[in-house]
Amino acid sequence: MAKSQDITWQAEEYIVPGRNTWWYIGLFAVATALCALAVFLGWWTFLALVIVCVIAILTFNFRPPRTIDYTLTSEGLHEGQRLHKYEDFKAFGILQEGTHYSAILIPKQRFGLSVKVYFPKTSGEAIVDALGAHLPMQDVKLDFLDKIVNFLRI
Repeated sequence: MAKSQDITWQAEEYIVPGRNTWWYIGLFAVATALCALAVFLGWWTFLALVIVCVIAILTFNFRPPRTIDYTLTSEGLHEGQRLHKYEDFKAFGILQEGTHYSAILIPKQRFGLSVKVYFPKTSGEAIVDALGAHLPMQDVKLDFLDKIVNFLRI
């Protein structure tokens, strides 16, 4: 049973970007051009890499996002069965991407992975207050790689 100060919500693990037929045509055109270049130059490892990358993108593309249960407790953020303790993070930030909101936990370790969780707008104030009770809030922005991924709709 959850404590009264615990905050629970459900959200998809990632946002599915809108892709149309032209996106797939572009993917195959770029992949074909890279494969032709690899064959022409005899870069067989690069050819294999391009093929594996296209297969991975398509596999990930057709896998629907899971709906995950999140809970904020006094210990940290529970993401399904996994616990992210507050002590492992130095700050958090809120990011709005279109109509979607996410909380990003920024790790203390230099090469640690940040944790990004989406939440419904209606739960936003309670989530920010709960995170703010344990971590300082910091401005966050999409980095260069995130902007490229969003632009390419990967």
